Amino acid sequence: MKNSILILFASALSALFCLDCFMFPESEISEKFKTKKTKLQITESNNFAVVELFTSEGCSSCPPADNLMAKLQTETKDKNIYLIAYHVDYWDRLGWKDQFSSNEFTKRQEKYQDWLNLQVMYTPQFIINGTSEFAGYDEKALYAKVSEALKTNETGNLILNSNTVKDSLQIDFKANEIMNSSLFVAVIQKDATSKVKRGENKGSTLHHVQIVRQLKSFPLTKTEGRITMLKPSDLNNFEIIGFIQNNATGKILAISKINLK
Repeated sequence: MKNSILILFASALSALFCLDCFMFPESEISEKFKTKKTKLQITESNNFAVVELFTSEGCSSCPPADNLMAKLQTETKDKNIYLIAYHVDYWDRLGWKDQFSSNEFTKRQEKYQDWLNLQVMYTPQFIINGTSEFAGYDEKALYAKVSEALKTNETGNLILNSNTVKDSLQIDFKANEIMNSSLFVAVIQKDATSKVKRGENKGSTLHHVQIVRQLKSFPLTKTEGRITMLKPSDLNNFEIIGFIQNNATGKILAISKINLK
């Protein structure tokens, strides 16, 4: 009897995790999210759009979102559009461990669940400037939300500079927004390919862009300072993205990027 209860509990738990990627069945994706060619409305200004993607190699619905992120990267090069991809770890237990996943990124998605008052947490999920979210394969919504963000004036300011010291990156920051906010600094791998041997994407070769490999955050109590992070082995394939985020609402107030060499 006891074993039967445990099996039922395990089955229910597994079904709960599987729900994350089956909110929109594959058969519906092609119809619900197939759109005519979309186009970004980009104006020459200092406004920005921060595109955060929560994804996983263990989720069969995530590769289209990863590809959409890569498409957006190609089309918006040198624009004030910042792309950040977090690989969550709650799919790792279902057949394939994502080499880029971290529980830290799952906790960040959980924080967005609180900020945006969401009933469920799922992948793939896009979040724009910390204030709006939608399914990761909705290209029309992505381009519309990015265009909308680029029309919004922000007053925050963040300046980043970096130096390499042996195996470390020393990152200096200057900011003008410190009330009830935190500074996030991410080490981003620009490009990677992975061959999936098990799970829902078994046999697939997946291409990823803008993968978060390290993430540090702390409350802003001063306008300038220095933090230290591990230096990547191949600086040419990495960059630093830092942003200031409101602790109460999740809104991103300022952002900056460093290309490592």
